Amino acid sequence: MNHYYLLGRSGLRVSRLALGTMNFGVDGFHAAYGRTEEEAEPIFRQYLEAGGNLIDTADFYTAGESERILGRLIDRAGARERLVLTSKATNTVDPADPNASGNGRKHVMRAVEASLGRLGTDYLDLYLLHTWDRITPVEEVVHTLDDLVRSGKIRYAGLSDVPAWYAARAQSYAEAHGLAPMINVQLPYSLVTRDIEAEYVAMAQTLGMGVTAFSPIGGGLLSGKYRRTSEGLSGTGRLTTPNAAGREISPNDWKVIDALESVAADLGRSMAQVAINWVVTQPAVGSVIIGASSPEQVDSNFGALDFEIPADARRRLDEASAPNLGSPYGMFTPQYQSWVVSPGLGIGDKPAGYAPPVFNAAVR
Repeated sequence: MNHYYLLGRSGLRVSRLALGTMNFGVDGFHAAYGRTEEEAEPIFRQYLEAGGNLIDTADFYTAGESERILGRLIDRAGARERLVLTSKATNTVDPADPNASGNGRKHVMRAVEASLGRLGTDYLDLYLLHTWDRITPVEEVVHTLDDLVRSGKIRYAGLSDVPAWYAARAQSYAEAHGLAPMINVQLPYSLVTRDIEAEYVAMAQTLGMGVTAFSPIGGGLLSGKYRRTSEGLSGTGRLTTPNAAGREISPNDWKVIDALESVAADLGRSMAQVAINWVVTQPAVGSVIIGASSPEQVDSNFGALDFEIPADARRRLDEASAPNLGSPYGMFTPQYQSWVVSPGLGIGDKPAGYAPPVFNAAVR
């Protein structure tokens, strides 16, 4: 039985795993790992069969082909109303046109219409800025998204890959002026990429945004496909392809991989399942975006929801992956705070969790 969380401080129910469709299509920037429509359809169908309802795409993915393929797959499945369909815009769609990129009103309005046309629908359930463009005033962005909600083109607004201060400013401005709020922030999060814990998690919990986490297995690094050898990284996957532009594998990464491999063996689960489970059960996380190259991989990913990581095993993972967040964040640890607030007074914070209890009920 699948569980659904309310995303942020909204009434929108989303499955704990979202389907990322960056690999739907064989054109454009993401084509190297793409799937044809015929290959994508069983992946999509299996996701629906497993109870998933949150679909993530963007106008930039495979040069718009991801949206076109999704539109046809959704239509054939007759599934539009049960899905929470998400798209994003920021990246350029015409390098010769200075207003065909970024987060200005002119581009965002045009981008929404173009996405709706490719997807074959008259509304998006969730629409995000794909990234911060460093130019457009946040007030303009919030008013544009509010206008899109009021017009019925989108149901909810959110953000992806923006600074925490920018997200906080956007949400605070929306609240102060009675505009449509941001209900989520989409960010990379995994055992080897815990940087968001410095600012974003507390921000999301405080301001009513659910985190939709992507790359939970570190771009494949935590999948169990790769091993250390005297000659470097071995295994079959995108990180060992000749043109791979992946991250350098650090000693700290291998420390995490070793701990994950040990915990997975103890639990009788795959490394990928444990890595996904760890992310999906972290504070503030509303849904985890998974990619899949086959229906079998979809099934395996949903298997990550079928077990709990015991406290001792989670501690081993947490310790092995503990991020060095730098100054001043080290001052915000429980150890340091014991100097600030007397522990003898019994003063403490609320229990950590996805959202206040009223927003945390699972829908069956």
